Amino acid sequence: MFRKILFSLAILCATAAVQAQNLQLHFDPRNSLYGDAVSTSNYLTGTFEMFKPDQWGNTFMFVDADLNFNKKNIGLVYGEIAREFKIGDFPLLPHLEFNGGLGLVKGTDFGFSIPSSYLAGFGYPFQLGNFFMSTYVAYKLNAFQEVSNDAQWTLTWNATLAGGKLSLGGFLDLWTEDKSFTEGSDATGKKVVFLSEPQFWYNVTPNFALGTEVELSYNFVNKFVESKFYAIPTLATKWNF
Repeated sequence: MFRKILFSLAILCATAAVQAQNLQLHFDPRNSLYGDAVSTSNYLTGTFEMFKPDQWGNTFMFVDADLNFNKKNIGLVYGEIAREFKIGDFPLLPHLEFNGGLGLVKGTDFGFSIPSSYLAGFGYPFQLGNFFMSTYVAYKLNAFQEVSNDAQWTLTWNATLAGGKLSLGGFLDLWTEDKSFTEGSDATGKKVVFLSEPQFWYNVTPNFALGTEVELSYNFVNKFVESKFYAIPTLATKWNF
């Protein structure tokens, strides 16, 4: 069964190879929706995304650039890169990942580093109807000032429907981190962070699409205010290479 799933995934990757890289531009209205507690302005985000399968496994990466600094210059850059490895007929794929970024505080000359995280675990690809999916569980080292040893579970999905006119994709993350990172050094214990970003695209042509990404989160949008659930939709365009 696992071989059949891998074969199906290989066919999907081969037929979509020319579309394995894309550029996206999102209008993010979070200030209009939630005010200054979340963001002092609405802004554009540019995203470069790449998925590259090969005979040894696959590589995925993306880079976000938020145009939220003074005069709509880039104020934050964040990236992730992940690699999974095939080992014969072993049903699980070893998974390695790095996340991190840099930012600027609007209206000041102050810059900051987004704490990096390092993940190691195992992934599993599978198919559910028209959806090609993958999940992994990993140990996560959050490189805060006081290192936080944590865990993360991730689910991703991708499907093309309506004769190629509609594409669905996205991910769901659940991870833990030390409360002391956002609540002060006296805080103890862990908190759970939830983040999901489903995407919906109408493919005007094989290369050009219009759509939206909805950021659903808890304990994530602004970690320094009270815990709250947020739903932030974007208006977006995408160009597939």
